[in-house]
Amino acid sequence: MFNRQTIAVSHVIRVLQGAARSGADIPRLLEAVGISRDLLEDTDARIERDTFVQLMLEVMKQTEDEFLGFGQGRKSKPGTFSMMAHAVINCANLEKAVLRGIRFYELFDLRFRCALERDGDIAWLEVDASPHLDFREVIVESVLLLSLRFMGWLVGKAIEPRRVQLDFPRSEEADDYRTLFTCPVDFEAQTSCVVFDAEYLDLPLVQNELSLSRFLKDSLAQLIDGNIHNVGLPAQIRAIISRDYGNNFPDFSEICEKLNMTPQTLRRRLKEGNTSYQEIKDSIRKDASIHYLSKPELSIDEIALLMGFSEASSFHRAFKKWTGKTPSAYRREQFGE
Repeated sequence: MFNRQTIAVSHVIRVLQGAARSGADIPRLLEAVGISRDLLEDTDARIERDTFVQLMLEVMKQTEDEFLGFGQGRKSKPGTFSMMAHAVINCANLEKAVLRGIRFYELFDLRFRCALERDGDIAWLEVDASPHLDFREVIVESVLLLSLRFMGWLVGKAIEPRRVQLDFPRSEEADDYRTLFTCPVDFEAQTSCVVFDAEYLDLPLVQNELSLSRFLKDSLAQLIDGNIHNVGLPAQIRAIISRDYGNNFPDFSEICEKLNMTPQTLRRRLKEGNTSYQEIKDSIRKDASIHYLSKPELSIDEIALLMGFSEASSFHRAFKKWTGKTPSAYRREQFGE
């Protein structure tokens, strides 16, 4: 469905059709994102990815539906995806996260469902959509694509699919599917699913609630762009601390054991990445402090204690070193409190 840089105008028209069915004001939508009606007449036209993302966000806003009107009367209210992401973020590995995400969406009366299957060294995520569902092809391809990319974000590593199967006929846009999934695509299959190596499911999540809060600010753009990079040692260490230690910090030797490295090797690897364990800990404290500063019910003194500082003055000095501002000044400027 999506090319990394531009989007075919046919996909724009599909989004507008779903929006129109939900009662959106199409002229106002086009004006809001700067798309001319003449462009929609050009079957070969493409628009910038950022414009397409802006269009989808505007449709969600007008229709109050994260499914963009494609759910045939079943809406996914804004914030539903965010709640699902918060529900899975503390799972031990990707398999548990995917299964929990599936159970989350089963709470809603949708006309499609997902299932995760595993057999030996392969696994597949299946989408079963009602044959009477309007825009069925759009829904199936979008669910498969966005699920695959969200899974990749959770583990900090792109999930490379082995094969994609779609239970509908090949269309004129078949070449877009090869660009979309970067793997063989079979049409008119018995089921719609994406097949990948089962070992991905055993990977631990490298993300946490702090990185999730940042991700959610721009999640749609990131998922459409699909720019998922392999994470380095700093991200792995952050994930270990967040998952196993909370606001506490383990000894360096404990981190070495978790990563199965000698202290000398880990120090060298971190140095090669122009960082150190102390810098990683400071980065975690900074992110956590900013997260807590967004909570108006917490005082500066309480945040200092949460961050492991016995005195608020020490927290003030450390926070100013990290950001160039005092905690109170940062809270006032960023959160208006």
